[in-house]
Amino acid sequence: TEAESELVAGYQTEYSSMSFALFWLGEYANVLLMSALTVILFWGGYLPPVDWAPLYMVPGILWFFLKIWIIFFIFAWVKSTVPRYRYDQLMRLGWKVFLPISLLWVCIVSGYLMFTGHFA
Repeated sequence: TEAESELVAGYQTEYSSMSFALFWLGEYANVLLMSALTVILFWGGYLPPVDWAPLYMVPGILWFFLKIWIIFFIFAWVKSTVPRYRYDQLMRLGWKVFLPISLLWVCIVSGYLMFTGHFA
């Protein structure tokens, strides 16, 4: 919730030169780690996005790094376009908006699965 582009940005004023660079290196290393874990856990890792024979000619490591790049781009895109929320606004958004929506969605999906017989 700090302004990264401003000259004085809260906690960042205490860092200078190499410690400032290491701070940002750690932040972007965390984003890369989260991108890699997202690719491994949710996007199929090294497999092509579609089960089509010609796509299997591309080496798996290229698919893996392409997917990491896509997730990293999404992280950077959201970070640069979403407005900065104050902590109280962020808590209100999480507790009063996202939590009820997610609970409603769980009820809808589980009700659909129960009524269509997918859990039998």
